[in-house]
Amino acid sequence: MATTHVKRAFKYRFYPTDAQAAELSRTFGCVRKVYNMALQARTEAWFQRQERVNYNATSAMLTGWKRTEELAYLSEVSSVPLQQTLRHLQGAFANFWTRRAKYPTFKSRKKSRRSAEYTTSGFRYRDGALTLARMTEPLAVVWSRPLPEGAQPSTVTVSQDAAGRWFVSVLCDDRPALAAPANAAVGIDVGITSLVTLSTGEKITNPRHERKDRERLARAQRELSRKAGGSNNREKARLKVGRAHARIADRRRDFLHKLTTRLVRENQTIVIEDLTVRNMLKSRTLSRAISDASWTEMRSMLEYKAEWYGRDLVVVDRWFPSSKLCSACGALRGRMPLNVREWACGCGTTHDRDVNAARNILAAGLAVAACGDGVRPQRSTPGGQSSVKQEVVPLPRSREVAQPRG
Repeated sequence: MATTHVKRAFKYRFYPTDAQAAELSRTFGCVRKVYNMALQARTEAWFQRQERVNYNATSAMLTGWKRTEELAYLSEVSSVPLQQTLRHLQGAFANFWTRRAKYPTFKSRKKSRRSAEYTTSGFRYRDGALTLARMTEPLAVVWSRPLPEGAQPSTVTVSQDAAGRWFVSVLCDDRPALAAPANAAVGIDVGITSLVTLSTGEKITNPRHERKDRERLARAQRELSRKAGGSNNREKARLKVGRAHARIADRRRDFLHKLTTRLVRENQTIVIEDLTVRNMLKSRTLSRAISDASWTEMRSMLEYKAEWYGRDLVVVDRWFPSSKLCSACGALRGRMPLNVREWACGCGTTHDRDVNAARNILAAGLAVAACGDGVRPQRSTPGGQSSVKQEVVPLPRSREVAQPRG
């Protein structure tokens, strides 16, 4: 069983030579410079003359910049990443004009991601060897997993993280295959103590990766704060901080990949909540734990993996009172503080708060899926109510989610 072709990125680590590292560092700097200059030109054109500058205009500007004595160094690197960063800026403005994103911001030398994107004219891939433009030797890539058979990369993105590690992301066509069909359905309730609670009653404990490495990270940050700015020791201390963050992020991502892959493989229909994590992070007491749980990343993984493998991902409205609704009789309980983990309904059923919520989420998702309309996540907070997990406040009945009958 297989889905249609999808664009899939395969990320690998590589170890550049000194010459390659220097070339890529220059490219990163030029990419950032071109992006910032093009953004400045487009901003001035709009706010001073009410003119919209498109990609073709900024591409012509780039040609002029290369001919100046001050910016002649832009010609020393491949032109492909420079053109790509202009296309990315065009996409950022397109998202802004359609109100899908905020106004583009300038790239910082210290805080922005160090990366460069190459299209087919900027690299050569033959017999497992990847060579970028302006380089004579192929990159020493650790091919930890093979590319799809017969696949030809369409885009290659080279990046360096805060820990100093080099990565290459290869984008190519793929046809993900599902090992076996699945007919099960599962509802998922996310949390902090238990990262997810399934409608089957299973609870998966939150690994709390950031909490486990908090002491190591704090020690590295204290050492960094004591180093003089611009010194070699400060750069070494900065790399220690970057490695501590990378260790946390890598372990968290690995855990989420294994969890979401398991859920997608075992179930045909997956039902989740539509939570406004951005607003929930405003809570002073829960923000750190919510960030460590990484609910947004988990949802993103479920979305694209469900699409790859032909699964159905149903998203339940955030105002659906999943925790306060009895999954046995349908009775709705009043206010339920977060410290209440078990409660008894008038029908005589005793509920575990999270398991009951997961079962209600599953029932609501299946009810809507049966209607054939699907569930459309709401991206705004209605009525200005708090978005710190929907069951904390009295909630209106959503017209998009059918309530389970008692």
